[in-house]
Amino acid sequence: MGSLGDIARGLCLVSHLKAHLSQSRISWLVEPKWAELIRLHNQIDRVIVFRRAWRFSALRQLYADLAQDHFDLTLDLQRILKSGFFSLLSGSKRRIGFHRRNAKELNWIFNNEHIDYYSDDLPKIRHYLKFTEYLGLPPPATLEFGLSSLNTAVTAPPAVTALKDPFIAVVLGASWASKEWLFDGYRHLVEHILSTRELSVVLVGDHTQAAMAKALSASVNRSGLINLVGRTTLRQLAAVLKAAAVGTGPDSGPAHLAAAVRTPFVTLFGPTSPRRTAPFGCEHLVVKSELGCSPCYQKRCPDLNKLCMARITAEQVAEKVFEALGQAPAPNH
Repeated sequence: MGSLGDIARGLCLVSHLKAHLSQSRISWLVEPKWAELIRLHNQIDRVIVFRRAWRFSALRQLYADLAQDHFDLTLDLQRILKSGFFSLLSGSKRRIGFHRRNAKELNWIFNNEHIDYYSDDLPKIRHYLKFTEYLGLPPPATLEFGLSSLNTAVTAPPAVTALKDPFIAVVLGASWASKEWLFDGYRHLVEHILSTRELSVVLVGDHTQAAMAKALSASVNRSGLINLVGRTTLRQLAAVLKAAAVGTGPDSGPAHLAAAVRTPFVTLFGPTSPRRTAPFGCEHLVVKSELGCSPCYQKRCPDLNKLCMARITAEQVAEKVFEALGQAPAPNH
């Protein structure tokens, strides 16, 4: 029930559980905005949607939905008060959560079993896999996120399926203001890609970034730039990222969604740590400026005007993009 990035990472547990507990029936409790993604995983037997905010009627409906199954086991991967309460509400005999020192908002009280404590140096996806390790499952040889059946030719917007050249998906914005890259960085990066390679660029992001995307399109003014910001469903976003040759953008949900559909993603890190949250399989594609206060884990930059993000240059990002394409970096023009 957490962020898009957490959900995209957590999908790999389903495939791992099913591989070793083939007779198990798996339900996933999720909020409406992410249900579309959960339904893409064909090994999830039931999707339970908590449809409304904190109201008694919503909780009563959720209790009725949960009561339809007699759960043997609940895995609480979100570690906050809400997920802990819903874990208890599931009625499971075994409710497994994070260690008390890793949990937040008294979450640990609601669960009757807990995995061991791990420091934040452990990548978050590996932290999730400690739940299956706790259940006695062996480490997975590979991670499967259950999105292989996503058909890009059918699901991606027509503007993408019509492209003949490979394209780079550029993600605008992030859930934290402190993670967002600067307009000039995006502009220089897009101009660099379009002027040096036979590539197109597709802009993606939610409606909060629509003004920036419009300004960016007007500033660059090239035929190879397609603006889909605020114009895709979650399923379409997954299809765009899967169809892309490479994706790039800040540490955000789409970065982890790209990794889940096996698209290399160049991630820009400032206030957060790539050691903890670099997209799976894309750890070598991180771009991070060296600044003493980073990572600060502040949602808004306290007093340096996002200097950690401002110091990331378009040339650094482009170099990693071309590395991910398996090509040598193009000369600057």
